[in-house]
Amino acid sequence: MLTILGFVGPAIVLIVVLRLMPFGQAISSSLYFAPFGPLGSVEFIGLANYVDLFTIPEFQQTILRTLLFAVVINPLQIGLALLVALLVRQRIYGKAFWRLLVFIPTTIPLVGASIAAGIALRSDGPINALLGLVGIGSQPFLTSPDQALWSIIAIASWVGIGYWMVFLVAGLDDIGGDVYEAAKIDGAGTLRQFFSITLPLLKRPLLFVLVADTVVNFALFVPMQVLTGGGPESSTTLLMYDIYRQTYQYSNPNMGAAETVILTALMLTIVAIQFRLMKEKN
Repeated sequence: MLTILGFVGPAIVLIVVLRLMPFGQAISSSLYFAPFGPLGSVEFIGLANYVDLFTIPEFQQTILRTLLFAVVINPLQIGLALLVALLVRQRIYGKAFWRLLVFIPTTIPLVGASIAAGIALRSDGPINALLGLVGIGSQPFLTSPDQALWSIIAIASWVGIGYWMVFLVAGLDDIGGDVYEAAKIDGAGTLRQFFSITLPLLKRPLLFVLVADTVVNFALFVPMQVLTGGGPESSTTLLMYDIYRQTYQYSNPNMGAAETVILTALMLTIVAIQFRLMKEKN
């Protein structure tokens, strides 16, 4: 028992100190208001911050935009990561090179990757140059309210696919080849093998990737900060970025704490639904 505590104890202490305690402080802070700024005295106002937030149309739009972002990017990233994982496990020449090529964007700091993507998506950047070669006019990817959020989704997916691919490749490697051999003998085609063997046996790695990807994307902040500043016309203002703006730009940490609690509750709800949907039947 002492040996187990020796290994698990430091992790539990770190979780309590770095996760649970800050979240508890955020809950406490969200119940107060500082009428004279963050350096002045604070007043207990209960749930008034939450009531104020949900009566603001812009905040309602931010929640809907955050949900739309999560609903689109999570299946997109995981689906592409699974597709790439399946492809790089095939018997192709230079398999290790292709794995490395897909994984390289993950090794670049997110700030650097965002800057590089911003340069690529400029009106005079290489992507618009390629579009011009096929007769498509220059696109305002990051400066259009209709395209900015989708551009952020594309950038985040480009960075994240290689990372999640590694976990899925490991999961695929754990599936024994004899299972597929037996399926081939029984006459199962590629699609049949995928839906009857690969997906069921990959459920646990997929659940981990799905939950981790959900948490990462709800907390995504850097591309919006570096490339769009939440604009244009608040089209890329997600909850995480709005928390930063409330806390540091508007000097309203109590409102920012309330948004943090809402974001965490929203994230935990979606994760609980994912666990329910991916639950294995005995």
